[in-house]
Amino acid sequence: MNEEVSQKAVSPTPIYHLTEIDYMKFAPHQQLRAQKNENYQLIVFISGEGRLILDQLGHPLERGKCFIVEPGTSVSIEAGKKGLEWYQLTFEVLHIGKLRSSSEEFQSRTSFPCVGEVECVPFSRCLEWVEGLYDYYQSETSDELGLFDQHIRFQELLRYIFRNNLSSSLVENSRQIVEATIEQLQRDYSDIWTVERMAETANIGRWQYTRLFKEITGQVPLQYLSDIRIKQAKHLLQATDDRLFDIAQNIGFGNEFYFNRRFKQTVGLSPGQYRRHYREEIRVFAPFMEDYLLALGVTPVLQASLSEWGTQSYLGLDHIPAVVLSNKPQAPLTCKTDFIMVEHGFPEKWNCDLFEKQVPIYRMPDIGESWQETLRTVADLIGIGTSIKVTEVIDNYERKAELARKKLNAIRNQTVAFLRISAESIILYAGPDKGYTGPILYKDLELTPHPLVKQLTNGERRAELAPELLAQLDADHLFVTFELPEHTKKKLFATSVWQSLPAVIHNHVYEVDFLSWMNYGILSHGKKIDDVLRVLA
Repeated sequence: MNEEVSQKAVSPTPIYHLTEIDYMKFAPHQQLRAQKNENYQLIVFISGEGRLILDQLGHPLERGKCFIVEPGTSVSIEAGKKGLEWYQLTFEVLHIGKLRSSSEEFQSRTSFPCVGEVECVPFSRCLEWVEGLYDYYQSETSDELGLFDQHIRFQELLRYIFRNNLSSSLVENSRQIVEATIEQLQRDYSDIWTVERMAETANIGRWQYTRLFKEITGQVPLQYLSDIRIKQAKHLLQATDDRLFDIAQNIGFGNEFYFNRRFKQTVGLSPGQYRRHYREEIRVFAPFMEDYLLALGVTPVLQASLSEWGTQSYLGLDHIPAVVLSNKPQAPLTCKTDFIMVEHGFPEKWNCDLFEKQVPIYRMPDIGESWQETLRTVADLIGIGTSIKVTEVIDNYERKAELARKKLNAIRNQTVAFLRISAESIILYAGPDKGYTGPILYKDLELTPHPLVKQLTNGERRAELAPELLAQLDADHLFVTFELPEHTKKKLFATSVWQSLPAVIHNHVYEVDFLSWMNYGILSHGKKIDDVLRVLA
């Protein structure tokens, strides 16, 4: 007879191990500077007054206040005019039992039933446990039975705190409850909301609510609410002729002045300018961002030019007047513009004071390598944010990259690197997450970066190669852009280091256009794909 054995997966059991207990006393107005704790802490205040700051959230202190603080939290304490006394219990969370999955392991290691300010009622009971633990650990007794008794005492203290602060359903569903309040914010964004009201709606402490909210959304509650309101304001500005005063009232801002200020801070344009861009044809100048405009079907009224390189010829804007950029005072623009848009870091490189005096100027936030987000932002700013054109552009690029990956499948295991070579240096560009080229070569096309790419760039966008490192670059294929005159380039080609590179020996070095490869634009990325297919497919 066969016996079937049923095994039920069991979650690991948490064990709370007390590692240290300290009695602290501060004189009036004494301060503990902000520092991050390495383990969990239970902080119990027994007399005096003051202020506790946890990750920039302040809490008033008095006798009976208790807090559980997670590892990695910034903690600072300020005593009031009466001084301050407290106990500080440091403990670890251990898990016993077999984990069912790696995700469960992560959750088990990081979660704790309640954090932040906790209720300890009656406080005399809590203080009895804490003082008993402190007295024992101050004594010289170290017998095993006594240690075990204190371990049980500490578990009882935590169970007492849990019973004061948590129901079983709240422990299991606190994240779902916060998610429900987020959905409520999305519906009732025009209501008067504070973090305290949100936390009360969820029946969770303010500190814990804020922590869970940020885990779910990546933002603190009031910033998230403001973004919802601004998004709705954009819709009303695009679709209606409502007055700005009425829009401000309808989305929950107290007055038109505050609405204007918040909108300009978030969007980069005033509400009136934003509405005008959706109602009228605007003349745009976007130095070094013309790529995005053309991808969206918009031709700029001017294009940028560099004295050394000229205009970005791959864009085909020969018929458009050029503005030669430098860090010297700029001449007046040659034609009327309604709006200027510049990339992140532009003001630090070029003199744009004159631009600002002429027309509104928008500085693109540092979105990093996400050209998709840049494209969406550009589309929104120039008045076509709701157009299906944005989705079409992104979808077309993704289809192009997918087809290219299939064509390159045969050489996927061969290593690739990209170099930018000038008279001063040889630069190796980074892997799939950084730089002008890595995300296209190694993420979109799934080519294999040479080991030096990851080793040397190490989270940066690029790294300089000394001759001895260049000699180690035995990649199967090298893409190179040169900033060298021909005679200097020939000198490099004649060196023993260059001649010894496997890619050089096998004629697998491919020179590419500087301006199209040193660019984040979508047309630029499409050009990179074309260049790769031409030599590797």
